[in-house]
Amino acid sequence: MVDDPAIAESGTRARTRRAILDAAVRVLSQHSNASLAEVAAAAGVGRTTMHRYFPERADLLTGISNDLLERIAAATDRAQPETGPALAALDRLCQAYFALGDGLLLTLNEPHLFTDPAWQAEAEPDRALLRLVERGRAEGTIDPELTPEWVQSVLWSLLYGAWMHARDSGVPEHDALALCLRTLRKAVAA
Repeated sequence: MVDDPAIAESGTRARTRRAILDAAVRVLSQHSNASLAEVAAAAGVGRTTMHRYFPERADLLTGISNDLLERIAAATDRAQPETGPALAALDRLCQAYFALGDGLLLTLNEPHLFTDPAWQAEAEPDRALLRLVERGRAEGTIDPELTPEWVQSVLWSLLYGAWMHARDSGVPEHDALALCLRTLRKAVAA
């Protein structure tokens, strides 16, 4: 039990914001033209509450964009791409990104929704992946003919394919991820 009302309020606000962002990603990944009212209904909040957090659609998209960039960075950190053999680290990174599912599916399906320059700039998660591939090439476990940028593109393409396979074919997510990992390993192997 939280005794300080300000802390309790901030916790409640954070949970409400999280619920709205999660619902928005789910709804918009299925229907990119969904209204704020549809997102509010999916989040279990009223339209007034929705507008208090995100007055305009652009505000919601900015919120989703910033949240996804933070989640990508956190997933990259959790995967510890600098630790252990490169192929094992690449597996961990792929698994961490797969868990972001609908959010990244939304960014890949609807890139016009994400106009923030941060999506275009190379960020630390990108650099971590590129360093990982270079390390794998130096170890002799990743094909030296494959550029780090190519492996990065292959990773995202396979993740997209796995998410779509799970969503559209009804394949369990763990099976889709297993296929993704198997294909990635074979695609980059030296």
